Amino acid sequence: MKFAYKAIRNNGETYEDVREAVDKFELYRSLKKDGDTVVSAHEAGEEGIKLQMPAFLKRIKMHEKITVARNLGGMIEAGLALSRAIQVIERQTKNKKLKTVLQELNNSISAGKAFHQALAEYPKIFNTLFVSMVRAGEESGNLAMALKQIADQMEKTYLIQKKVKGAMVYPGIIMSLMVAIGIVLLTFVVPKLTATFKDLNTELPATTKFVIALSDFLKHQYIWAFFIMIAVGAGFYYALKSPLGRQAFDHVVLKLPVIGNIVKEMNAARTARTMSSLLSSGVDLLPAIDITSDVLQNSLYKKALAEAKVMVEKGQPLSGMFEKYEDIYPIFVGEMVSVGEETGKLSSMLLGVGMFYENEVEQKTKDLSTIIEPMLMIMIGLGVGFFAVSMITPMYSVMNNI
Repeated sequence: MKFAYKAIRNNGETYEDVREAVDKFELYRSLKKDGDTVVSAHEAGEEGIKLQMPAFLKRIKMHEKITVARNLGGMIEAGLALSRAIQVIERQTKNKKLKTVLQELNNSISAGKAFHQALAEYPKIFNTLFVSMVRAGEESGNLAMALKQIADQMEKTYLIQKKVKGAMVYPGIIMSLMVAIGIVLLTFVVPKLTATFKDLNTELPATTKFVIALSDFLKHQYIWAFFIMIAVGAGFYYALKSPLGRQAFDHVVLKLPVIGNIVKEMNAARTARTMSSLLSSGVDLLPAIDITSDVLQNSLYKKALAEAKVMVEKGQPLSGMFEKYEDIYPIFVGEMVSVGEETGKLSSMLLGVGMFYENEVEQKTKDLSTIIEPMLMIMIGLGVGFFAVSMITPMYSVMNNI
């Protein structure tokens, strides 16, 4: 096979060329013998005939990154060199994008870059938490332990998110079915009843007029109806992208019954575990606060941590922020952080808080479907009742007049 490649010579000169090899590994080995370092390589003519994959098909999933971190940590601990460990994982993975990234990471390391510097070139794949913990591990000489901590941290976050999303699947399906059934009724059933009402020539209640108007709009102006739904969806999406819209949404989510408490405890767990992992890896408190803020998605929590950084810079305790923001952080968090600061065991206290709230979220997500089920039944009942009353009331009026 012919490969077009880009490489760096010993004197630092970058060049491009084409060479025959059995596979890419053989190409790398032959160039390494020549004293050159490969920057990138692909089959000659490959780019001209290869279709561009959609971005969503190129995504590296969370569990793949967890596997990379855990396996790297295990192999380095067993005595394998970092470069060799990356090569082993690269040969095992089936994800083409991850395979390419691992190859490029190895090339960067071979070119003399530190591992955390190589990772930092892929911010969309390896976040600030990942890079910072690897850097701390390299500086402390305990990279294997840092990678294992990263894997544990990411796995806990991944499992919590998966459980919360799983708990919302059932209500999501029910709501989608309700909307679909409503559209079918308005499009096919209501027009037949409307013809009957016209024959009866009777005064219709306001609710019946509303249902008929909505039915007529969906049936005769379906193109406009489709564009309105698209516009509403797009408007909601772009509103969430704006700082003000995102802040309003984050505030509303925290005020929702049942869901709000789960979101608070999930963010408390993520804050505590992330900060604990960073501190135990040797990251200083101020950078740890910054990185934890990057990990959290809710803008209210980002604001709280930004204030925490200012307070710590002024010499105030970190627990002061948690005590100030008891509307978003449970009281227990502030108390445990305060104890950790007093005893000098802040990292272990934060880990305990993280584990406690992870267990709480796990239990509450298990009960979530049981709690939401009666609420969904009430909503379905109200919807069916409104439709039934709107359509049946005119018929009763006519029968009474007879």
